[in-house]
Amino acid sequence: MQKSLFTKYFAVCATIILLVSAAFGLVLMVLTAQYFKQDKMDLLENNARHAAALALVDYQSHNFEGIDKSTVTDYFSLLSKSINSEIFLVDMSGKTLLCTHRSPCNHTAYLVPESIVDTAAGGTYEELGKLGGIYTENYYTVGVPMTSGDKVYGIVFASTPATAFSALLAQTFRMFILSAVVVMLITSVLIYFVTKRLVRPLREMLDATQSFAKGDFSVRVPVERYDEIGKLAMAFNNMATNLASQETMRRSFVANVSHELKTPMTTIAGFIDGILDGTIPPEKRDKYLGIVSQEVKRLSRLVRSMLGIARIEAGEMKLVRTDFDINDIVCQTVFTFEQQIEQKRLEVRGLDAGKFMVNADVDLVHQVVYNLVENAVKFADEGGYIEANYTQEDGRVFVGIRNSGEGLSKEEMPKVFDRFYKTDRSRSLDKNGVGLGLHIVRSIINLHGGEIIVKSVQGEFCEFRFSLPAAQKSTQSLFRKIEKNKPPLKD
Repeated sequence: MQKSLFTKYFAVCATIILLVSAAFGLVLMVLTAQYFKQDKMDLLENNARHAAALALVDYQSHNFEGIDKSTVTDYFSLLSKSINSEIFLVDMSGKTLLCTHRSPCNHTAYLVPESIVDTAAGGTYEELGKLGGIYTENYYTVGVPMTSGDKVYGIVFASTPATAFSALLAQTFRMFILSAVVVMLITSVLIYFVTKRLVRPLREMLDATQSFAKGDFSVRVPVERYDEIGKLAMAFNNMATNLASQETMRRSFVANVSHELKTPMTTIAGFIDGILDGTIPPEKRDKYLGIVSQEVKRLSRLVRSMLGIARIEAGEMKLVRTDFDINDIVCQTVFTFEQQIEQKRLEVRGLDAGKFMVNADVDLVHQVVYNLVENAVKFADEGGYIEANYTQEDGRVFVGIRNSGEGLSKEEMPKVFDRFYKTDRSRSLDKNGVGLGLHIVRSIINLHGGEIIVKSVQGEFCEFRFSLPAAQKSTQSLFRKIEKNKPPLKD
């Protein structure tokens, strides 16, 4: 992994550096060539003009009938030595009249092409070349006219070999290559350490995932920075924490399911075997078959509850939202427990609170209310009370189901919504329960976007309070209008 990332990262960086260096080197060499060429041309032109001026003075001193070659050649030699060049004078036919080149002089053996002479006569001639074949290699050459008035008497050429330019380009290229190699070496070292530091958290995550695959969720990635990699490491650690929590819950879930299934199945198997082998006498069979029936119903409730939870958590439970009165649901549910309420002599409070319209799935909310009222009745103390209370604010209706009694301890309150959790008192009072009711209640409320909390004072009361979205105001107004216009009941 590290090698692959390093190779890719280095290849990208090296390519960018090479392209930038090549572009920079090309621009540098072009600018250097242009500067060098222009500098050479300007220098040659200046010296050629001085030479032309000196030759013209000598030519004028002889009434334009001749020229003192020895004197002019000395002048030309001084100028040519100062710039390491050759200076020669040709007539309008291209024939060389005098030259500073050592004998034998190539210029006397060839004629300067007429086109070059004509161009120089019109102003200035510049070239980097072989001057029409006179030279065997490239020369910088500048030609200027020797004029008096409007008449051109000759052309003075100044030439210097272009080998210096080639040497300069070669030296520049060598410096560029050396610099590029040094930069690449330094870049390689920097990229190596940067990539190593960049990849280290990823390698640690890879090692951690291998530990996760073996079932060990205790490994965490150190967070040493807060850039994108640091945020990824934090997210990875959060994921590991969630996985560890889910693994703990899974193991607990399997253990609890195994326990809840084992007890009734053992009971059922024992009683049926007793009936079949005659251990249980015929006159007691109905009694034990009744116990078997209760255990089968308990298993059925367990399976239904687990399937309901699975559907909710898988997102398969679709809400059918309608507007309805939550107080009406509570009243209906309380009436279904009328017999148990009378047996425990419980006082029922808060059913006359009026209408509180909510927008929710009426069947699922009925299941929530049923579970909460069932618990309230079951765990209320003899001669105590159960109470329903309502408030509405910020577009939500809050419903509380309270019962007097022993309540919950501080240690129990955070666990009451966990799967299969049953308090010690619950185990003694609710032998048929499976500990999934409150977990289902919370799942349904969360599915509606609401919240549920538990408040309890041990030895006094316990209250479960949940919230649901309130119905639209137009719907509430309609229900109030219907309620107001409803005819009174006749005696």
